[in-house]
Amino acid sequence: MTLKISIASAQLNPVMGDIAGNCALIRAARDAAARDGADIVMTPELGVLGYPPEDLVLKPSAVAACREAVKALMRETADGGPAMLVGAPWVDEGRLYNAALLLDGGEITARRYKHDLPNYAVFDEMRVFAPGPIPQPVDFRGLKIGLPICEDIWLNVVPKALVAAGAQMLLCINGSPYRRHINQFRHDAFAAWHNDAQVPLIFINQIGGQDELVFDGGGFSWDGQGKMVQRAPDFLTSIQTAHWSKSEAGWQCKAPPMAREIDGLEADWLALGLGLGDYVNKNGFPGVVLGLSGGVDSALSAALAVDALGPERVWCVMMPSRYTSRESLDDAVACANLLGVRYDTISIEAAVDTYAQMLEPLFAGCTADTTEENLQSRVRAVTLMALSNKFGHMLLTTGNKSEMAVGYATLYGDMSGGYNALKDIYKTEVFALCEWRNHHMPDGVLGPRGPVVPQSVIDKPPTAELKPDQTDQDSLPPYADLDAILHSFIEEEIDAPAIVARGFNADIVRRVENLLYLAEYKRRQAPPGVKISRRNFGRDRRYPITNRFRDMQ
Repeated sequence: MTLKISIASAQLNPVMGDIAGNCALIRAARDAAARDGADIVMTPELGVLGYPPEDLVLKPSAVAACREAVKALMRETADGGPAMLVGAPWVDEGRLYNAALLLDGGEITARRYKHDLPNYAVFDEMRVFAPGPIPQPVDFRGLKIGLPICEDIWLNVVPKALVAAGAQMLLCINGSPYRRHINQFRHDAFAAWHNDAQVPLIFINQIGGQDELVFDGGGFSWDGQGKMVQRAPDFLTSIQTAHWSKSEAGWQCKAPPMAREIDGLEADWLALGLGLGDYVNKNGFPGVVLGLSGGVDSALSAALAVDALGPERVWCVMMPSRYTSRESLDDAVACANLLGVRYDTISIEAAVDTYAQMLEPLFAGCTADTTEENLQSRVRAVTLMALSNKFGHMLLTTGNKSEMAVGYATLYGDMSGGYNALKDIYKTEVFALCEWRNHHMPDGVLGPRGPVVPQSVIDKPPTAELKPDQTDQDSLPPYADLDAILHSFIEEEIDAPAIVARGFNADIVRRVENLLYLAEYKRRQAPPGVKISRRNFGRDRRYPITNRFRDMQ
């Protein structure tokens, strides 16, 4: 007998807490699936509420609202159309679970609870959910299917148990966030058990930004031999229906053409733009405002914002001081012209002079130092925040990961803002992204074709321009060395002596380590930003502020 099943994979972008809106997305996906002749439509992990919900699931009213929404969806399946596989928080006998719920024929025909709860890096599901038992297969229209949830297939216990219990196919709903090379990580992890399982795996994922996380989509299907037979696009919503049949020759799949896999700088660019755009849009801001200094960080931030939001929603402001060079003024104008954004100039000299006069009686006899430099940065922040308050645009912060790591940023100055697209991007990566975007036009972006950052901005030595003839390298090692050392400390968690053994100067490593620890208090007060790397500041890396430990004294 030939087994047949048509499965619609719905790659959706939910909004956290918008239960009605998220259910509307699920209903629309079901309608599309019905038109394609699907038997079932799969939707993302916890898609009724949003993922990751953090402590929102500890609010009983939120969980109860999800339950009522699921029941409404359940009743709609009485029409004989496609079944729905939805994710929601679910209370069962007083315990809260991360659940996959199969809705069919006007009933909840199966409930399966996530067994392996991730509790590392950005995940802390053990804090809010109870682990479910090892799940058993579900009978669905003549087929035994397994319903693992996300982390369940990163480990081998659940898939092996499902196959041993007779599952003929695994349908896995996910909220799997982006990080570099994530597609390869997924494939390697799943292949570790799938090579022995010999059953089809259908992996669907959400897309979109949620605070500091970005979900890349990239859903796919493997047949019983581990061959990829379906692939949804990266960083785009989509609904695809695949028609499966099994005969003595094994499983066959008829699916839409496979989307290409996106990696490298293109994936980073799309992830940064998606995270920024969703943060702005989901929180209801009309656009963003940022300081455009003529430097590479603000230029890249502006370009990302334009690609994510469109030029009409990006407002750039140059705020020159007596130390601002003609070159920086020209570069800022050139960048704004390339991007097609609104551009204004507001001099900060009058405000800086006023503060200097106010403080003169107390500063008398003191030598000028970073205090006066930071004052300029804070005047700029007050100016931009005034524009944000008056017109509603979110202030976009423009500092990079290298600066955040060593504290080369002014608290309540250039660190001010609502979001930072470059928070997890090292300075050397800033340059690489600018060069890449100048020569590539990613699909789906709203910015212009061609260069978006003037080459003169990329080529000139980085400077904060807060005192005469200042460059970043007056205070920091060359960025190539600094970023390599920081990567070793942060992403790899390597001890300082081992970094020295890689060929770096011991005094520089000792100094960078000390700056990294000392700047923790600043990072705790920094705005959120898109996670790109294996280990970002914030949810991934949680070091104490008060901390005297050093590898090298």
